[in-house]
Amino acid sequence: MTRPRIGLTQRVAVVPSHGERRDCLDQAWAELLLEHDLLPVPLPNRPGSAAAYLDAFGLQAVVFTGGNDLAHLPNPGEPAPERDAFERELLDVCAARAVPTLGVCRGMQLMVDHHGGRIVPVGGHVAAPHELRLVAEHTALAARLPLGDREQVNSFHGSGVPADGVGAELLPLALAPDGTVEAVVHRTLPRCGIMWHPERAPRDSRDVDILLALLAEPAGAR
Repeated sequence: MTRPRIGLTQRVAVVPSHGERRDCLDQAWAELLLEHDLLPVPLPNRPGSAAAYLDAFGLQAVVFTGGNDLAHLPNPGEPAPERDAFERELLDVCAARAVPTLGVCRGMQLMVDHHGGRIVPVGGHVAAPHELRLVAEHTALAARLPLGDREQVNSFHGSGVPADGVGAELLPLALAPDGTVEAVVHRTLPRCGIMWHPERAPRDSRDVDILLALLAEPAGAR
C-alpha cells in the first residue's frame, strides 16, 4: 500500500556567516508522520512553484508548519516574506483542488490572515502549556475532527487570534483559557488550523487523527 504523501512547509533560517537563507524543518515532523504510515515531503519556499509541487509529488495533504512570524505583522520575529508569498500561493492552489490542509501555529495564523481574519499580540502563550476548551461544532467536518477538551496543549506563540477575529470563511473550534482561538475549521474546504504543535511534547494521538480525518473527508461532505 502506498503511503499518503504529506507536504510540509518549512521555516526560513537566516545564516549570516554563510550568506544563506535556509529552508529547514524539525526532524520531529518526519518521525511523527512516519509513525502513522504517512510520507513526509518537505516543500522549498519557492513562490511560483506550488502547483508544480502538488503535481510532481502527488501530495494528498499539506501541513503548514510553525516558525517565522508573518512579515507584515508589527515587529515580526524572523520574518520571511518569500515564505509568506509561497504559502499564500499554496493555500490558494490547495483550495482550488480541495487538497486537505492543516495549519500549525504560524500555519493557522497564515490561514486566518489569508481568509480575512485578524492576528494580534497575545501574552502568556510562549512556553506556557494550557487547557483547551471546545466550542460549538458548526459543520459536519468539524464534528468529525477529533479535537476534544484537553487538560494540556503546548504553546509557543506571541501572536494569536482573538475570539472575534477568525474572519468570515473560518469558524472557531477551540479556545484557550484567556479566550483566544486555538483551533479553526473552514466552512467549506477540508482545512483546519491549530495553535499547538503536534510534533512537540506532550504528543497526543488525536493530533495526527485530525490530519487523517481531513484526508478521509469525502468530497462535498463539508
